[in-house]
Amino acid sequence: MPAIAKPDVRPQSPNFSSGPCAKHPGWSLAALPTDVLGRSHRSKPGKARLALGIDLTREVLQVPASHRIGIVPASDTGAVEMAMWSLLGARGVDMVAWESFGSGWVTDAVKQLKLADARTIEAPYGALPDLSAIDFTRDVVFTWNGTTSGVRVPDASFIPADRQGLTICDATSAAFAQRLDFDKLDVVTFSWQKVLGGEGAHGVLILGPRAVERLETWTPAWPLPKIFRLTSKGKLIEGIFSGETINTPSMLCVEDYIDALQWAKGLGGLDALVARADANAGVLHDFVAARPWIANLALDPATRSNTSVCLAIVDDEVSGLDAAGQEAFAKGMVSLLDKQGVAFDIGAYRDAPPGLRIWCGATVEASDLEALVPWLDWAFATQKATLKQAA
Repeated sequence: MPAIAKPDVRPQSPNFSSGPCAKHPGWSLAALPTDVLGRSHRSKPGKARLALGIDLTREVLQVPASHRIGIVPASDTGAVEMAMWSLLGARGVDMVAWESFGSGWVTDAVKQLKLADARTIEAPYGALPDLSAIDFTRDVVFTWNGTTSGVRVPDASFIPADRQGLTICDATSAAFAQRLDFDKLDVVTFSWQKVLGGEGAHGVLILGPRAVERLETWTPAWPLPKIFRLTSKGKLIEGIFSGETINTPSMLCVEDYIDALQWAKGLGGLDALVARADANAGVLHDFVAARPWIANLALDPATRSNTSVCLAIVDDEVSGLDAAGQEAFAKGMVSLLDKQGVAFDIGAYRDAPPGLRIWCGATVEASDLEALVPWLDWAFATQKATLKQAA
């Protein structure tokens, strides 16, 4: 590919990180309420703001009234760990993984919790495992959207309504951009730093009735740290799900989350958020379909993410390099785009195959992605010319 001129148009916002993600259009720090800053999170105003965040989450995400919603420590990781340490062990578990975060949950189940009956169902980056191999008489832990591979489950049709085990779903890069079937999901976790572009360090834990029943009838064999404890004297601690958090949250982060939820509600709620993410991802998918040098890491179009779009460089000369050379080429492209101020933080995740990862969630504007894609051509051609000179 010959060298090409730099494009004339730049994205208005070059923030395409997969977490923390871009702020929503029109966001302003000055617009956030400050009334509760400096107040206890357990004061009436503090609890009211936390409860408002929970109520808006239910409304925008369309969570049924049967499910509890709690704000918990340590981002999505904390929420998943809380669920696994509190709920697993009552029966065998199938751990389903196809990228790094799912693999991390496998490690926790096998090496940390040391569960005696943990079965692993895995697939390499770019593919889904055989979902028909999952045994739903057992508990099941899986990610809805593979943040580091760009591969998602198309829907929840693989989960039977009459399952005996619990389904524990890490939905952190899917919530607010993909439709979650809460009737099929007993536990859902996410962090608001993803699709809504909130600040980090806080997670959300959603429990269905079957998960609550397990909590109130099952006591794990291992001790639980205080920040993982969801029950007291055999009963669910209901306060966690009404604004009484387990540990001290950042009320500024809470206000930021509320602001994002109100923006989402004003936009049209979940339908509008999904439509924006679909349109955004479509810009990249159309670009990739018209270029021979780049491909979607997700092999099956039905499983391609509309948030964390992961791309592989498949040019013959580049793919013919050794692993270190391929990684250096991709990092060179990322560095070029960063220096030009047109795309920040778009390198593939450190454990994933070399390439690009571009966030397309609802807070990103399609016009920014349309401005970005000519720069991808430019960065590839420029890096390719450098490769030829080095040879």
